[in-house]
Amino acid sequence: MFTLPNIITIARILLIPVVAFLLLDHDYKLAFAVFMAAAVGDWVDGFLARRLNQISQLGAVLDPVADKMTMMIVAIIMAAQGLLPVWLAVVIVMRDAIIVAGAIAYRFLVGHIEMAPTRLSKANTFLEFGVLTLVMAQAGGIVDASAWLMPLFLLLFASVLVSGAHYVWVWRRKALDHAAGPATKLPDR
Repeated sequence: MFTLPNIITIARILLIPVVAFLLLDHDYKLAFAVFMAAAVGDWVDGFLARRLNQISQLGAVLDPVADKMTMMIVAIIMAAQGLLPVWLAVVIVMRDAIIVAGAIAYRFLVGHIEMAPTRLSKANTFLEFGVLTLVMAQAGGIVDASAWLMPLFLLLFASVLVSGAHYVWVWRRKALDHAAGPATKLPDR
């Protein structure tokens, strides 16, 4: 339970209120640094879990929780401050809410759920971290990314929609496969 990757993930969760406080205090430079530490921690905990063969059920649950909580809280605060379009924050929050609700429904209706992010989801998470980091850097005067923000917002919007729809499709398919039983499993496509 207390493996190095899980400790890093727990530290990432503990950084969420720190980032939120710094954003609410308009200390964007420090929020940027703490957010970057959390983003690097996300990569490091996954790398170490695989490298040290310390993949655990706890880590499989905590890692996406840390990601989703971080993204949702940062997106909501930055949208409330006018740094991020409200429509983008809404789709980020809605995607994660749909994924969590779907996982809960799957668990209660079908049974055991094994959390495994798809490549598309990992790419979306990377893009979300990148765009939110860039917005913080812009707000803190670290970079001038004003020309890039709207195209990146639109790219992230598309990524959130596509990865969210993909999750719904994959888990719907798993539920149908389970309901159909092993003899009538739906063909892979």
